[in-house]
Amino acid sequence: MQNIRTYLVSKGIKPSVQRLNLMKYLMEHHIHPTVDEIYEALYPTMPTLSKTTIYSTLKLFAEKGAIQTITIDPKNARFDADIAPHAHFQCECCGMIKDVELAAMPSCKEVGLEGLKITETQVYLKGLCNNCYKQEKND
Repeated sequence: MQNIRTYLVSKGIKPSVQRLNLMKYLMEHHIHPTVDEIYEALYPTMPTLSKTTIYSTLKLFAEKGAIQTITIDPKNARFDADIAPHAHFQCECCGMIKDVELAAMPSCKEVGLEGLKITETQVYLKGLCNNCYKQEKND
């Protein structure tokens, strides 16, 4: 928990008990959870936690660069504690979302945006995961 406290402070975030537990959950569960999933996971041990607190905390974390807000799912925002550049893959059948490492992010010059500063990149890939693809082939 001390590492999480240090991380939040380094991002300019005052570490409260709820913020520490929320960040701990995001760092330990790489499932790109929704607010509802986070609430269901944390409520049993934090009965005073509200969805409003989760929304405002996640917004703060994203504004301070501590997490990414992932919009690959048009129905629900999802959240990722991994802020290093990477892409996301979503299975169109089961909905699973996983990280995809990129060999290298293109530079501004490579994509014809020389002279600009890119502050955020979102790369989304959609298709079928291995399990769903195998099942589709067997049907």
